Amino acid sequence: MITKKEVQHIAGLARIGMSEQETEKMATEMSAVLEWIDQLKEVNVDGVEPTAHITGMENRLRQDAQSDFDNQTGIVELFPERKDNYDKVKSVL
Repeated sequence: MITKKEVQHIAGLARIGMSEQETEKMATEMSAVLEWIDQLKEVNVDGVEPTAHITGMENRLRQDAQSDFDNQTGIVELFPERKDNYDKVKSVL
């Protein structure tokens, strides 16, 4: 079981302020999660292959190849203004 002191320590590391009531509730909830994990450890998984994804899909990779962009003039026309041979847009903050 996780103690209130441990919860306060974790909250301090995360820079989270917690009231006494929140600390008590969090200690109870975190203890319940750890008890659930202990229950999972008891499950017999002999012969079960580990999986990273339930669908069995694998990464699809594509060829990393350079290609020319066909609509360069169309993109340039979208700029609102030109100044000193540069395309000018509004600043983004």
